[in-house]
Amino acid sequence: MGELIGYARVSSAGQKLDIQIAALTGAGVHPDHLYTEKASGTKRTGRAALEDMLSRGIRKGDTVVVTRLDRLARSSRDLHNIAHILEEKGVGLKVLEQDIDTTTSAGRLFFSMLSAISTFETEIRKDRQREGIDAALAKGDDSPFKGRPATIDAAQVKAMKDKGLTPTAIAQELGIARSSVYRYLSA
Repeated sequence: MGELIGYARVSSAGQKLDIQIAALTGAGVHPDHLYTEKASGTKRTGRAALEDMLSRGIRKGDTVVVTRLDRLARSSRDLHNIAHILEEKGVGLKVLEQDIDTTTSAGRLFFSMLSAISTFETEIRKDRQREGIDAALAKGDDSPFKGRPATIDAAQVKAMKDKGLTPTAIAQELGIARSSVYRYLSA
C-alpha cells in the first residue's frame, strides 16, 4: 500500500489553508506529504505545488487526497487531465467531502459527474459576472464601472518633450514606464 498524499489550495493570498490541512491530516495524510498553494484553480499554469506533486510527489500505489474536487481544479478538462495522469501513474484519488474514491468503478463515475457539475458552476459564475459588468456599462455616465482614472497627464508629457527632454528622462521624472511616454507622444 502506498502513501496518502494531500493537496490543499485556496484561490487568494488572503484565504487560509488551515481547515483543509486539518481535514487532510485528520484523514491520515502525514504533514510531510502535504502540497499546499494559494493560486486560482481555473488553470493549471502557475500552480507549482500541483505540478511538483504530479511530477515528483506521487508514485504507484499512492492516493492523492483533497477535501473537495474544486480544490484540485475548476474545469472538467483539467480534472480529467489530472485524473488521467494519476491513473497512468497507478495513483488513486480520494475526495473527502464528496466521498469520491477513484479506485472503485462507482467512484470513477461519481468523479466524472461532479467534474461536469463543477465546470457548469464555474461557467454560470462567469456568465453572471459578465451580465453584471454589461449592466453597469449600459448605465453610461452613471455607471460605477468606469475603469481606473488616468494617472498620467498627457499635456505634461508633451510639454516636457517640447522642452527637449528624452522619453527616458520624462519617464524617470514622472515615475512612469518609458513605453507610456511613447504612447502619449504618439497619440
